[in-house]
Amino acid sequence: MKKILQIIILFIFSACSIPKHGMIEEPKHDSNGFYVKHFAYSFSYNEKNEQSDWVAYQLLESELEKNYKRTNKFLEDSLVITGTAKKSDYKNSGYDRGHLAPAADMTWNKQAMKESFYFSNISPQLPGFNRGIWKKLEGKVRDWAKIYDCVYITTGPICERSEQNIGKNEVSIPTHFYKTILIYNDSIKQSIGFVFPHKKSKGDIFNYAVSVDSVEFMTGKDFYHKLPNKQEKDIEKQYNLTYWNK
Repeated sequence: MKKILQIIILFIFSACSIPKHGMIEEPKHDSNGFYVKHFAYSFSYNEKNEQSDWVAYQLLESELEKNYKRTNKFLEDSLVITGTAKKSDYKNSGYDRGHLAPAADMTWNKQAMKESFYFSNISPQLPGFNRGIWKKLEGKVRDWAKIYDCVYITTGPICERSEQNIGKNEVSIPTHFYKTILIYNDSIKQSIGFVFPHKKSKGDIFNYAVSVDSVEFMTGKDFYHKLPNKQEKDIEKQYNLTYWNK
């Protein structure tokens, strides 16, 4: 039994080659948000916008097993002391309650599935966007987790120039959504970013692919800052479709 446990531990750490600081999927924390670490993901909540600035998590190939179905039970997040958005904010608004970390990435665990429906993980999304190109990208992320055993994901809304909101809590309507993905193992160290305008969009997801540096410029976030400096610089300055267009 002891030897089996050692093999399991070795497999986990080899699948995700985590630098000594860990949590490499999280952007650098800033004073604008309220940081929370849940079981399945972490996030920085922006009270002004009533949604998270970013949600971050790692996705293992082994976590893609469909052990639990969607609950569709949206809940306020009790760990956000200022309070999150509510169901009433979205009711009859014309916007979907759009997941940042998708429920389909959380089917591996009952608690993870429950957390994916917290309003700290939700942003208002137009139906044509949420059920279209955003859903396509979410599916590709799961494909990459299968191929590379582990990927690190950070995702969120861009609300700086938002002029619309919904509900009594005035939930900001994002103008764009972004996602960055990192492969970081013993043999491959690559990243890619995506920035989508918040509207129904046709075409290939790679029409919206950018470097992580570009996402940093648009969002003001510092991604993957826990990597060694030279690695971070090399990984973020460009993306290589050889690793992603599969």
